[in-house]
Amino acid sequence: MTAYTINLSPAIALSDEQFYQLCLNNPDLKFERNAQGDLIIMPPTGGETGNRNAGLTAQLWIWNETYRLGIAFDSSTGFKLPNGANRSPDAAWMSRDRWDALTPEAQQRFVPLCPDFVVELLSPSDELSNTQAKMQEYIENGAKLGWLLNRKLRQVEIYRPNRAIEILLNPEFLSGEAVLPGFELVMAMIW
Repeated sequence: MTAYTINLSPAIALSDEQFYQLCLNNPDLKFERNAQGDLIIMPPTGGETGNRNAGLTAQLWIWNETYRLGIAFDSSTGFKLPNGANRSPDAAWMSRDRWDALTPEAQQRFVPLCPDFVVELLSPSDELSNTQAKMQEYIENGAKLGWLLNRKLRQVEIYRPNRAIEILLNPEFLSGEAVLPGFELVMAMIW
């Protein structure tokens, strides 16, 4: 399956509230919106990718429960980035102080901040170049660390602000570095 991008302008300009309602009214569909306001309809993942994504999210969640430094999110969480895009990374994390600074209403809706940490697990329906652009967008909008996991190539692209993309081939684990102190993603569960 393929993701579809629909250019709505100039005919339709969805407000944040209208986009939110669109998502609520269509719970079986996964939508994103780029900074230009184009609507992106994402296909569901297959069983294998969904299983690996669940393992990824579980590892992040367990680490977060141990250290309690922030909030972990799964792939169904929407984030409103500073550039206006609405994105849903496969897994994400935000520091506790940034989360606690949000109003209760903001915590209930699409989070109006870019996460500190994001992960995208490349699925067969994802185009690598589009996912790489999305990773760069996260960094440009405030993410401190991002991982693009390519199971097919057993390759990881690590994104950090003001640094070149680092590429690892078949690593055994990934370190959360200073952003997620003590976190190590065991890659055997992902590959």
